[in-house]
Amino acid sequence: MRALFHLAFHVRNLNEARAFYGTVLGCREGRSTDTWVDFDFFSHQISLHLGEPFHTTNTGKVGAHMVPMPHLGVILLMDDWNALADRLKQHKVAFVLEPQIRFAGEPGEQATMFFRDPSGNPIEVKGFVSWEAVYAA
Repeated sequence: MRALFHLAFHVRNLNEARAFYGTVLGCREGRSTDTWVDFDFFSHQISLHLGEPFHTTNTGKVGAHMVPMPHLGVILLMDDWNALADRLKQHKVAFVLEPQIRFAGEPGEQATMFFRDPSGNPIEVKGFVSWEAVYAA
């Protein structure tokens, strides 16, 4: 069974959201009204609605760093992860957690980076060498 993930959440400004998700992240815009817009978020659907973003706290531990919880995330293969990291740097996106490798040489070795959209919604992007490595223990 093939399924797509859908997540709807609040943003403060649709024009800022369009610029970030469309231009910076390179996501294709879908349907919209004057109060929401859909994006193809790396083959999954997100719906950004005008409103107050969800509250987050830095309670997630990634190595020695505390990161925002809850957060939205996506997993990419390493070539795509590296290309996105470069794209974010070119757009001067401020990182909560700079692009880095975790668990080097271990099962589950992964790249990760955290950043926020213009409304403050936290996003994590992980990178793996293969889809099989995602659940390696």
